[in-house]
Order: sequence, then C-alpha cells, then structure tokens
Amino acid sequence: MATKIRLARHGHKRHAVYHVVVADSRAPRDGRFIEKLGIYDPNTNPATININFDRALYWVNTGAQPTETANRILSYTGVLMMKHLQGGVKKGAFDQATAEAKFQAWLNAKNEKIAAKKAALAKDGVAKTQATLAEEAKTRAAKEEAVAKKLAEIEAAKAAAAAEASEEAPAESAE
Repeated sequence: MATKIRLARHGHKRHAVYHVVVADSRAPRDGRFIEKLGIYDPNTNPATININFDRALYWVNTGAQPTETANRILSYTGVLMMKHLQGGVKKGAFDQATAEAKFQAWLNAKNEKIAAKKAALAKDGVAKTQATLAEEAKTRAAKEEAVAKKLAEIEAAKAAAAAEASEEAPAESAE
C-alpha cells in the first residue's frame, strides 16, 4: 500500500484548519486515514503548526511520501532535516551526538527567527494602531472645528437678528 502524508481539510467555510494525516494514496482527501500526525492552521500569522515529531519522522523513514504542502510543513518543523541527519549517521559521515547537536543548533536558529518575526508583527501592529488613532484624532479635531465654526455662525446670525429686531423696536415706538 502506498502511503502519503497529506492534509485533510476541517473547519468551516473560509476558515480552514488542516489535519496532517498519513493515508492510503487511494483514499479521499478528507476520508479514511491511517494516523493523524498533527494540525496546520494557516489563519494565524505566522501559521500554527503542531506536529507529533517522532511519529512524522517514523512515517517519513518508512517511506510515506509527503505532498508538496505537507513536505513544506515537515521541512518547517525539522522532520526532513532530522531524516537528512540520520542518513548522514547511517553513512558514517558523523556520529549521533553530532547529528543531535546540528539539529539543536538549527532548531534554535529557527525559533529565534520565528520569535523575531512575531516581535516585528507585534511592533508593526502597535505602530499601525497608533497611526490609526492619530488619524482619528485629526479627523475628530477637524469635525469639532467645523461644528464650532457653524455654531459661531449661528450665534452671529442670532445676534444680528436680535440687533435688527432691537433697532426696529425703537423705531416703531417712535412713530
């Protein structure tokens, strides 16, 4: 049986969440699967990926073929990097301890990169919020100025009408 590591769509309309599964290549996309390896949520920034690392590595080593998207997800989580390093250990290029050290160094660099991206996104979000609030304050000030101008015009018109009415009242009493 040919096995594939692929995504099974779940969630609701326009808000898909995918399960990363190992399935027979002939099974339907959302149908029967052998094992669920994790979850991929592309709706967050950066995307949320929760994979059972050991089981994914087992399936990759036993010959399960990942689809293009599943391959990117496994690469992102380091499953394919570990498979590559284990191949080097089998060939005798280096020992298991060196492979573990290389993987940990790669994983630490990856986590730092992700943390930097999250910090940049948070900083951009704060800057965008502050810019929006400043723009709203300018708009509000312009509206308040326009309202004050209109109120001043209305008061001036009332004062002019009152002055005109007071000028007409003495003139009528003189007649």
